[in-house]
Amino acid sequence: MKKLILLLLFLSLTSCNLTNEEKKEVSNYIILNSDDSMLFDKNILNVEIQKKITLILNHRGIMGKEIMGHNFVLLKKNTDVENFAIRAMSAKEKDYISNEHETVAYTKMIGGGESDTITFIIEEPGTYDYICTFPGHYRIMRGKLIAN
Repeated sequence: MKKLILLLLFLSLTSCNLTNEEKKEVSNYIILNSDDSMLFDKNILNVEIQKKITLILNHRGIMGKEIMGHNFVLLKKNTDVENFAIRAMSAKEKDYISNEHETVAYTKMIGGGESDTITFIIEEPGTYDYICTFPGHYRIMRGKLIAN
């Protein structure tokens, strides 16, 4: 127990002296699960700004991506979710991403038993919407990423 306390004390003292670039290397790590019931297992994600974020999206269902595909699409602040999702429905050849300039980051479309990992950085604090853009899923497969 003493070793653990000393290690935590050491890490807290040394982390204060990190440069901005070194701080970005410290990662926010998120595992987001989905399945055939068309739900994400989390609807609020909290992250620290200016640090690397690693997000793993898992599809724990059995249906293929053509029938029950899921992705994670993090939208830029103030993006009209409804409008973005409606336009995305016609972008099947691009994994239902109609305009990547309105996104912060996104995974590929995955089916049952698959996963995808993305890494990105949020520079500005705020609340960001995330959705699944498979046609019709955005209405219930959505959440908020809160960056502080």
